[in-house]
Amino acid sequence: MNEVKYFTKGGLDKLKEELEHLKSVERPAISQQIAEAREKGDLSENAEYDAAKNAQGMLELKISKLENTLSSARVIDESQLDESKISILSKVKLKNLKNNASMTYTLVPENEADIKSGKISVSSPIARGLLGKKTGEKVDIQVPAGLLTFEILEVGR
Repeated sequence: MNEVKYFTKGGLDKLKEELEHLKSVERPAISQQIAEAREKGDLSENAEYDAAKNAQGMLELKISKLENTLSSARVIDESQLDESKISILSKVKLKNLKNNASMTYTLVPENEADIKSGKISVSSPIARGLLGKKTGEKVDIQVPAGLLTFEILEVGR
Protein backbone atom coordinates (compact mmCIF):
# COMPACT_ATOMS: atom_id res chain seq x y z
CA MET A 1 0.00 0.00 0.00
CA ASN A 2 1.27 3.44 -0.90
CA GLU A 3 1.87 6.04 1.78
CA VAL A 4 -0.74 8.80 1.60
CA LYS A 5 0.75 12.13 0.55
CA TYR A 6 -1.00 15.41 1.25
CA PHE A 7 -1.12 18.31 -1.18
CA THR A 8 -2.76 21.67 -1.47
CA LYS A 9 -5.17 21.97 -4.38
CA GLY A 10 -2.59 24.05 -6.29
CA GLY A 11 0.21 21.58 -5.58
CA LEU A 12 -1.87 18.66 -6.82
CA ASP A 13 -2.87 20.56 -9.97
CA LYS A 14 0.79 21.33 -10.68
CA LEU A 15 1.66 17.64 -10.36
CA LYS A 16 -1.15 16.67 -12.75
CA GLU A 17 0.05 19.28 -15.27
CA GLU A 18 3.59 17.92 -15.10
CA LEU A 19 2.35 14.37 -15.72
CA GLU A 20 0.24 15.51 -18.67
CA HIS A 21 3.24 17.37 -20.16
CA LEU A 22 5.45 14.30 -19.82
CA LYS A 23 2.87 12.10 -21.52
CA SER A 24 1.76 14.47 -24.29
CA VAL A 25 5.00 16.32 -25.13
CA GLU A 26 8.07 14.51 -23.80
CA ARG A 27 6.99 10.93 -24.62
CA PRO A 28 6.23 11.64 -28.32
CA ALA A 29 9.50 13.63 -28.66
CA ILE A 30 11.55 10.69 -27.39
CA SER A 31 9.64 8.26 -29.63
CA GLN A 32 10.54 10.50 -32.57
CA GLN A 33 14.22 10.52 -31.55
CA ILE A 34 14.21 6.70 -31.37
CA ALA A 35 12.60 6.45 -34.81
CA GLU A 36 15.17 8.83 -36.33
CA ALA A 37 18.07 6.94 -34.76
CA ARG A 38 16.65 3.61 -35.93
CA GLU A 39 16.61 4.89 -39.53
CA LYS A 40 20.37 5.48 -39.39
CA GLY A 41 21.17 1.79 -39.62
CA ASP A 42 22.98 -0.70 -37.39
CA LEU A 43 21.50 -0.41 -33.88
CA SER A 44 24.35 -2.30 -32.22
CA GLU A 45 26.77 0.60 -32.82
CA ASN A 46 24.29 3.47 -32.77
CA ALA A 47 25.02 5.76 -29.82
CA GLU A 48 22.07 8.02 -30.70
CA TYR A 49 19.70 5.07 -30.45
CA ASP A 50 21.16 3.98 -27.10
CA ALA A 51 20.89 7.50 -25.70
CA ALA A 52 17.27 7.85 -26.86
CA LYS A 53 16.34 4.46 -25.37
CA ASN A 54 17.97 5.43 -22.06
CA ALA A 55 16.08 8.75 -22.08
CA GLN A 56 12.87 6.85 -22.77
CA GLY A 57 13.50 4.55 -19.81
CA MET A 58 14.13 7.50 -17.50
CA LEU A 59 11.00 9.27 -18.73
CA GLU A 60 8.84 6.18 -18.21
CA LEU A 61 10.24 5.82 -14.68
CA LYS A 62 9.39 9.45 -13.93
CA ILE A 63 5.87 9.03 -15.33
CA SER A 64 5.40 5.88 -13.25
CA LYS A 65 6.52 7.64 -10.05
CA LEU A 66 4.19 10.59 -10.70
CA GLU A 67 1.25 8.26 -11.36
CA ASN A 68 2.06 6.40 -8.15
CA THR A 69 2.19 9.64 -6.18
CA LEU A 70 -1.10 10.83 -7.68
CA SER A 71 -2.79 7.54 -6.85
CA SER A 72 -2.11 8.08 -3.13
CA ALA A 73 -2.55 11.87 -3.10
CA ARG A 74 -5.07 13.60 -0.86
CA VAL A 75 -6.03 17.28 -0.91
CA ILE A 76 -5.94 19.07 2.43
CA ASP A 77 -9.39 20.41 3.38
CA GLU A 78 -8.60 23.87 4.73
CA SER A 79 -12.10 24.24 6.21
CA GLN A 80 -11.29 21.44 8.68
CA LEU A 81 -8.15 23.13 10.07
CA ASP A 82 -8.19 24.96 13.42
CA GLU A 83 -7.09 28.53 12.68
CA SER A 84 -6.36 29.41 16.31
CA LYS A 85 -3.37 27.05 16.45
CA ILE A 86 -0.45 26.50 14.11
CA SER A 87 -1.07 23.63 11.72
CA ILE A 88 -0.36 22.73 8.12
CA LEU A 89 -1.06 25.70 5.76
CA SER A 90 -0.69 28.20 8.63
CA LYS A 91 1.18 31.41 7.88
CA VAL A 92 3.32 32.18 10.91
CA LYS A 93 5.25 35.34 11.75
CA LEU A 94 8.11 34.61 14.16
CA LYS A 95 10.69 36.62 16.01
CA ASN A 96 14.03 34.98 16.80
CA LEU A 97 14.68 36.13 20.37
CA LYS A 98 18.43 35.57 20.04
CA ASN A 99 19.00 38.10 17.22
CA ASN A 100 15.57 39.85 17.08
CA ALA A 101 15.12 38.89 13.42
CA SER A 102 11.54 38.49 12.22
CA MET A 103 10.52 36.00 9.58
CA THR A 104 7.29 34.71 8.08
CA TYR A 105 6.78 31.11 7.01
CA THR A 106 3.90 29.14 5.58
CA LEU A 107 3.82 25.48 6.67
CA VAL A 108 3.16 23.32 3.61
CA PRO A 109 3.25 19.62 2.71
CA GLU A 110 6.79 18.28 2.31
CA ASN A 111 6.64 18.12 -1.48
CA GLU A 112 5.61 21.80 -1.81
CA ALA A 113 8.34 23.33 0.37
CA ASP A 114 10.26 26.26 -1.14
CA ILE A 115 12.31 28.26 1.34
CA LYS A 116 12.86 31.09 -1.18
CA SER A 117 9.13 31.81 -1.21
CA GLY A 118 8.77 31.34 2.56
CA LYS A 119 7.22 27.87 2.41
CA ILE A 120 8.72 25.36 4.82
CA SER A 121 7.93 21.68 5.10
CA VAL A 122 5.58 20.76 7.91
CA SER A 123 8.08 18.01 8.80
CA SER A 124 11.06 20.40 9.17
CA PRO A 125 12.45 20.92 12.70
CA ILE A 126 11.09 24.49 12.96
CA ALA A 127 7.62 23.56 11.71
CA ARG A 128 7.41 20.50 13.99
CA GLY A 129 8.32 22.72 16.95
CA LEU A 130 5.59 25.21 16.04
CA LEU A 131 2.69 22.80 15.47
CA GLY A 132 -0.14 23.31 17.94
CA LYS A 133 1.23 26.59 19.31
CA LYS A 134 -0.67 29.92 19.43
CA THR A 135 0.07 33.63 18.97
CA GLY A 136 2.13 35.09 21.82
CA GLU A 137 3.77 31.81 22.87
CA LYS A 138 7.53 31.45 23.16
CA VAL A 139 8.95 28.18 21.91
CA ASP A 140 12.40 26.56 22.06
CA ILE A 141 13.17 24.56 18.92
CA GLN A 142 16.11 22.21 18.48
CA VAL A 143 17.63 22.67 15.01
CA PRO A 144 20.88 21.26 13.62
CA ALA A 145 22.68 24.51 14.56
CA GLY A 146 21.50 24.32 18.19
CA LEU A 147 18.56 25.52 20.29
CA LEU A 148 16.62 28.53 18.96
CA THR A 149 13.97 30.48 20.87
CA PHE A 150 11.14 32.06 18.90
CA GLU A 151 8.18 34.21 19.84
CA ILE A 152 5.08 33.63 17.73
CA LEU A 153 3.87 37.07 16.61
CA GLU A 154 1.01 36.11 14.27
CA VAL A 155 -0.81 33.02 13.07
CA GLY A 156 -3.09 33.13 10.02
CA ARG A 157 -3.91 31.61 6.66
